[in-house]
Amino acid sequence: MTRQRNDNVGIIGTARPAPELEVWQALNIALDRAMERDSSVFILGEDVGLFGGSYRVTQGLYAKYGEWRVRDTPISENSFVGIGVGAALAGGRPVVEIMTINFALLALDSIINMAAKLRYMSGGQLQVPLVIRMPGGVAKQLGAQHSQRLEHTLVNVPGLRVVVPATPQDSYWQLSQAIVADDPIIVLEHELLYFTKGPFDPDAPPPAMHAAAVRREGRDVTLVAWHRMVSLAMEAAAQLSTRGIEVEVIDLRSLRPIDLPLLRESVSKTRHAIVVEEDCRFGGVGAEIAATLGEVAHPDLASPVRRLAASDVPTPYNAELERASIPGTKNIIQAVEELAGLHTD
Repeated sequence: MTRQRNDNVGIIGTARPAPELEVWQALNIALDRAMERDSSVFILGEDVGLFGGSYRVTQGLYAKYGEWRVRDTPISENSFVGIGVGAALAGGRPVVEIMTINFALLALDSIINMAAKLRYMSGGQLQVPLVIRMPGGVAKQLGAQHSQRLEHTLVNVPGLRVVVPATPQDSYWQLSQAIVADDPIIVLEHELLYFTKGPFDPDAPPPAMHAAAVRREGRDVTLVAWHRMVSLAMEAAAQLSTRGIEVEVIDLRSLRPIDLPLLRESVSKTRHAIVVEEDCRFGGVGAEIAATLGEVAHPDLASPVRRLAASDVPTPYNAELERASIPGTKNIIQAVEELAGLHTD
């Protein structure tokens, strides 16, 4: 397939700060500022240069920094991620874009066997300041092979850190923080969030990269979510509030490490927790959170931590079945009402 030139590249250029931006614009600004500040930062991936990125994230950077620092690659994920590892070992700060998390399966040797392990295996003599960006999640009828989440695969690897920004502000903060870190960091982005808009202030002081955030305070149930599930949890919380149930919504922001102190603080108040994830239920991040909270917060919990997750099936192509395979706002409301003893169906 021949890609057409993105006519916006070099014309619109990189995004400009504004009180509200879309997620892709915030990521674009983070990349632009990092590249302007540090000449060792460069971008590597498929369609990141002339085309401007599949989701416009690298738009304008090729025109501004040239092909040496914004490098288009062949369709060879394990090879160009391996190049990124080598460049990081040699003093570079590469930001590798894998077009979709589904293609990361081809690069797991470079990610898991090299990037994640070299610092430990060298006794700290080697550093791998590598950022790997990849979009994932259930979008709109992309089929089973292009709708995976794979959080469970990546968080299970010691040596990797995994962040999951859900807002333009967090996208800017966490990508910026990842680029200056000396460890391999996976930045998981959601395909349906790139063109969502939210408040943005590039000069606001950032929280710690792996700190969770309380998006809504409540007293009755804690909802723990990340990526697109955060907005659905917020919608559910607003509706539940009209019925007298006050839900606390926590945006996890990071999957490895997890901000366990904030989760424990929340459940000590609400005494109930539900983890809402788009990934499949079996062996997922939700299982880890539920098990860990069950261990450390057992005296505070009035009931076991519940999990609301995708069905353990390959994501269907059919639009109706696709929607039914992952949690929606109604599912979250029902789970909270059942926990509160209010659901009678």
